[in-house]
Amino acid sequence: MSGVKLLGVNGSPASQRVEWALKIKGVKYEFITEDLQNKSPLLLKSNPVYKKIPVLLHNDKPIAESLVIIEYIDEAFEGPSILPKDPYDRAIARFWAKFLDDKCLPAVWKALWSQGEEQEKDKEEAYEVLKVLDSELKDKKFFGGDNIGFVDIVANFVGFWIGIVEEATGVVLVTSEKFPNFCAWRDEYLNCDKVKENLPSREMLLGYFKSRVQAVAVTLK
Repeated sequence: MSGVKLLGVNGSPASQRVEWALKIKGVKYEFITEDLQNKSPLLLKSNPVYKKIPVLLHNDKPIAESLVIIEYIDEAFEGPSILPKDPYDRAIARFWAKFLDDKCLPAVWKALWSQGEEQEKDKEEAYEVLKVLDSELKDKKFFGGDNIGFVDIVANFVGFWIGIVEEATGVVLVTSEKFPNFCAWRDEYLNCDKVKENLPSREMLLGYFKSRVQAVAVTLK
């Protein structure tokens, strides 16, 4: 287990997902912070296709893309299972993880940062994907049932980061009136000790996103 390194960025949802998976398995690892404005030779060598974080190095063998890395961790190391054991349940978990990354995150991110006339259209698109999540979470404590699982780990952006970006930008997407099941899940999620132990500093992230808002405002003047 000593041969595990993670190339990532503090405060990155994708990096944090992988760190959480490693901690669930009890894997000791070295975190190597990357500068995304000046990517290291190690990152470029380890992920020459996408040139992105996170990258897991296990005995010097690189694995890229957070969802792929989490599944690798689940299979390569002893410890509590992250994905369900049943093949059908595993497939459903993969489906919702892909929905979160391919549909939900881009739509929500765009709505939080868009300006002017485009913003209302972008917000409606975000509402549509959030409605899908809200429906999926009906009568569920977590995505997988009563316990935190693979999809909940992948959902860290919508569970934690959305509220911070909403506060920084002043754009509110999520309310309990619109999305009661989602908000109930988020409350459970953020009050779960396992989650709280693995979240970055809220103050640090809020400061970062407020500085981004100020930078955008300057460019629009």
